[in-house]
Amino acid sequence: MYTHLLIATDGSELADKGVAQGLALASRLGATVTFVNVTEPFPLFAWGGAMAGYAAGDELAAYKEEAGRFAREVLDKCKASADLANVRAKVVHIEDKKPAEAILELSQAQGCDLIVMASHGRRGLGRLLLGSQTAEVLSFTEIPVLVVR
Repeated sequence: MYTHLLIATDGSELADKGVAQGLALASRLGATVTFVNVTEPFPLFAWGGAMAGYAAGDELAAYKEEAGRFAREVLDKCKASADLANVRAKVVHIEDKKPAEAILELSQAQGCDLIVMASHGRRGLGRLLLGSQTAEVLSFTEIPVLVVR
């Protein structure tokens, strides 16, 4: 059925549920897993004024360092969970991309046949204002997506 699952995580409690569900499925199927964590681009528009380039440069370096540290922490936890479940897994951290775009590109590049991700299930104005990476993945993918709430 499914042989290679892409499990997306942002490190949140909700995403942890998606990781657990994805690992349980992979374990039952004998599938391989690729975990992905995506760091969005640094919001340069937030800086203004004559010193913006210098201030943003310092903040950009701090942002990238913290994002890398956070991604390693999240992905190390996922890999440890996979090892405990006897699931073959690798981890990928993608920087400077929108999560949905990165998930779609990686799923194709890795030949994944199922994407597993969590969704808050927001509706109406909340979804409009906050966006939905899950909805975007669902709209543009050509492979099945397991959405966990």
